[in-house]
Amino acid sequence: MRYSGVRREKRRAGSDCVVIMNYFKHEKALVHPNSVIGEKTRVWAFANVLDGATVGSHCNICDGCFIEKGAIVGNHVTLKNHVCVWDGVTLQDDVFVGASVIFINDRYPRSNRSDAWTLEKTTVEKGATIGAGATILCGLTIGQYAVVGAGSVVTKNVASFTIVCGNPARFQGYACYCGRKLNHELKCSCGASFRLDGQQLKPA
Repeated sequence: MRYSGVRREKRRAGSDCVVIMNYFKHEKALVHPNSVIGEKTRVWAFANVLDGATVGSHCNICDGCFIEKGAIVGNHVTLKNHVCVWDGVTLQDDVFVGASVIFINDRYPRSNRSDAWTLEKTTVEKGATIGAGATILCGLTIGQYAVVGAGSVVTKNVASFTIVCGNPARFQGYACYCGRKLNHELKCSCGASFRLDGQQLKPA
């Protein structure tokens, strides 16, 4: 198997500046020249990163992913196969997005319309996990280290450290930093303990 773009230099048109790109790109991936990709990120076959998209360092962009202009992907983010990240979607550092997760940025889509559409932004905060096949409606925030179960349909904000599942997604408990579910004493099998401060879960 051959790869391209592991390390290459490109001289910007009309400039003496030399840009050094230090990321891993499969030969069948499309990375447009005005996208930004951090060092040691891996972009696999049939992925498409458009001009104006931003991808951080040490990310894993798996086969068939699409990252649109205006999308922001942080550092150490994993996008499994066939994830589309649209304009207005921000994935903060350490986010995991399972295969075929669907993001939405238009609440009232029409193909042939005369009025302007409204972009509704979605933020997935640091360390959150979204299971395979989940659908995330627009204008939402998924909190830090939250877990969205596979196949869920998320219609409301998800608080940090919470686990939600179903259609529509509903609260199913609390998650540890490691992703495991906490017991009724808010303790994890990994040894971590938490406490509730009002409605917020915090380390004990």
